[in-house]
Amino acid sequence: MDSNDLKVNNSTLAGAAPRLELRDMTKIYPSVIANDSIDLKVAPGEIHAVLGENGAGKSTLMKAIYGVVKPDRGEILWEGKQLDIINPAYARKLGIGMVFQHFSLFETLTVAENISLAMDNKNDMETLCEEIITVSEKYGLPLDPKRMVHSLPVGLRQRVEIVRCLIQKPKLLIMDEPTSVLTPQAVRKMFETLRKLSQEGCSILYISHKLDEIQELCHTATIIRAGKVTGYAFPANETSASLARMMIGKELPVCTQDNPDLDGKNRLEVRCLCKTKSDQFGTNLNDISFTVRSGEILGIAGISGNGQRELTNAVVGEWLTPKPDDILICGKPAGHLDPGQRRKLGLGFVPEDRLGRGAVPGMNLMYNYLLTTHHHNLIKGGLICFKKAARFAKECVSSFDVKCGGIEDQITSLSGGNIQKFITGREILQNPDLIVMSQPTWGVDVGAANVIRQSIIDLRNKGTAVMVISEELDELFEICDRLMVIAKGHLSPSLNVCDTTKEEIGIWMSGMFPGGPVESMN
Repeated sequence: MDSNDLKVNNSTLAGAAPRLELRDMTKIYPSVIANDSIDLKVAPGEIHAVLGENGAGKSTLMKAIYGVVKPDRGEILWEGKQLDIINPAYARKLGIGMVFQHFSLFETLTVAENISLAMDNKNDMETLCEEIITVSEKYGLPLDPKRMVHSLPVGLRQRVEIVRCLIQKPKLLIMDEPTSVLTPQAVRKMFETLRKLSQEGCSILYISHKLDEIQELCHTATIIRAGKVTGYAFPANETSASLARMMIGKELPVCTQDNPDLDGKNRLEVRCLCKTKSDQFGTNLNDISFTVRSGEILGIAGISGNGQRELTNAVVGEWLTPKPDDILICGKPAGHLDPGQRRKLGLGFVPEDRLGRGAVPGMNLMYNYLLTTHHHNLIKGGLICFKKAARFAKECVSSFDVKCGGIEDQITSLSGGNIQKFITGREILQNPDLIVMSQPTWGVDVGAANVIRQSIIDLRNKGTAVMVISEELDELFEICDRLMVIAKGHLSPSLNVCDTTKEEIGIWMSGMFPGGPVESMN
């Protein structure tokens, strides 16, 4: 959509009666005012961005619209009528759908069974499966309705959430970080879908920290800072820098590269690693070999579901290799060691699934900090050193600007981006010899993403070996020294970042690299 299209649409929207109007929306929690007298209007067919830092109150506001959260004060007007949205079922009856930032899926059910739980009009399962296939393919997000959710990588789980809403033909679609785990190709297709929905009259509330997406897609934007509306904008008329300034109230920090402390030691060695997939939806690993040295960042690029999960599990110890010396950590055979034993060798790990693998939802921040740091003299004689643990947890909150009421807060009370900052900070502050990071800035605002990226660079400069698995090519090119690509379980040769381009890496992601799966078939 070019700028002329946006100008026409904006002038049309200006005269349209709002489909949704919020007046004086306020939500107060014991430790924070999440929403403070927020006003917002969305017209039919409008794609409206809600911008703000992690913890600004965006998700709370969206949950109030969808009936998950009850506001303490304020009015919701739907198509001109004031009403109370008492629960999500009522919201769906009105025609409101929501794609959550944190997936709300049952892992032991199939895709179709998960989608059926949100359907008010129950169809037989075979009819629903056919409808899922039709809708998902129409919008370029193909899904196998009979596949078990636990077998899906994060990118495909996001598709389930999106298709679950689209299948109900909403009048208002709320999307909270919908592209965080989608490939660039899938993002382009989804944008086509959203523009088509907009042209058909569907209103869209869109939350994203990717400012280039906001500029390209959204007609209008409301900026929220610390729970209050601080401004409005037409994103097409702004730059990423000006939108970032509105969001964070200051200039965007920029990552700086210094000279790393290189000693040449291999901190991670993977030798001819092969793995047969454990289920029909997994990916075989084919003769994977690489090293990561002290003082360098190795990036692994690839489209979701091409073996990243299997490779990560093998490196961190969630899958044990046939021979101990298939994997060496800091020079010691580790293929037979569990995750805790590998941590004692100097491994740190930030998983892509922050709730469930990176943190325990039922625990507060201090206990979640202890999960991976207890071996640093935080437990003696089987007893927790609470004062010491609390001090380190507070340091993590402070150093990484985690917005929370305190370390006694439940981890689930934090926004997604703040959870990511906390678990990333928890690993970085341990100064590991080797750290593996999967999607380190997923769902994190632009300011916080740069803080995390700078922390990764600083860790490398101190001599840590860093392995980053990410689908964000911009991120990989910004922070990495070397890049490799994984496609269908095959790992490409290594390239220095200064010797390649995003276009070349994009081609390699389809498997077209020396020794890759496409070349092997020719």
